[in-house]
Amino acid sequence: MFQVDIIEQCKQNNRKAQLQLYNQYCDGMYIVAKRFLKDAADAEDVVQEAFIKAFTKLHQYQAEVTFGAWLKRIVVNKSIDFLKAKKYTLVELHEGHLKVIDTSKDDKWLVEDTVTLNDVKLAINALPETYKYVVMLYLIEGYDHQEISEILDISEVASRTQLSRGKVKLQKLLTLKKDGTRS
Repeated sequence: MFQVDIIEQCKQNNRKAQLQLYNQYCDGMYIVAKRFLKDAADAEDVVQEAFIKAFTKLHQYQAEVTFGAWLKRIVVNKSIDFLKAKKYTLVELHEGHLKVIDTSKDDKWLVEDTVTLNDVKLAINALPETYKYVVMLYLIEGYDHQEISEILDISEVASRTQLSRGKVKLQKLLTLKKDGTRS
């Protein structure tokens, strides 16, 4: 059965089609939620809430993006809402304290060959909250600054600044010391 057919059946409250769509996306959406939330049970709850919202708002889905991308946006927003509700507040920056940091087009997110994916994940998790979510949304989830500003309810300038500062901190965390241990 094609994706479009499944979505159309889900719009008509076909439970079998909803289960099929859920089974197709639940593992991937759990991974997205888990990037934001440390606790597995919290990530599961957020994914469940995201699917409930997706099924109730499915009539608003216009196929401008893939269903997976649309659902992922819901999961990210639900994850951030969960963090805000748990008092893991994102620190609000005022535009007067920010400066726009221009980066060159050839600026890369390069690290030493000895750095593993696990090292990068641990370093991102060690970032201050103000930088962590912008870095995750940009680097891992692939959102641009306009989308990040909408998701986190910050300005695009704040998104760029937090990403730049987070990148500097991330690079410091991933730099090897002379004795071979991470800083």
